[in-house]
Amino acid sequence: MTPPPRSLEQRWTDTRHRLEHDVDVWVATADPADATPYLVPLSFLWDGETLLLSTAEHSPTGRNLRDTGRVRLGIGPTRDVVMVEGTVEMLRAEELPDGVGDAFAAKTGFDPRRSRYPYFRVRPERIQAWREVNEIADRDLLRNGQRVTEAG
Repeated sequence: MTPPPRSLEQRWTDTRHRLEHDVDVWVATADPADATPYLVPLSFLWDGETLLLSTAEHSPTGRNLRDTGRVRLGIGPTRDVVMVEGTVEMLRAEELPDGVGDAFAAKTGFDPRRSRYPYFRVRPERIQAWREVNEIADRDLLRNGQRVTEAG
């Protein structure tokens, strides 16, 4: 039996928990020249407003993030998913605020500074969350960078 849909506020609470506690995210990018899609799992750090990722700058994902400035992320299983669409800014380790590199390494178990990988800051423009079909109609939590305040 399908559980009743969660309220908007409960979906926000559940989404914040997933962003704060999950370690990995599916990262979907596309090559700007020929739109070839690329999907990889990466670890992330959530700071309450943005997600921080890291990968080699010259990998397909790194190039796509750098060159398009756009990304779509998927967090969680298919029956409890959080989707994030956002803009991307590439940062070098020395551009991070104090403590952020250490926090990323502590959460993910990976320190990109050792490999001289850049970081990619994702600023969400759209966040969606749903578990079952009865939550799909009201899945938007953030739209155009603004929090949705009521269902519908």
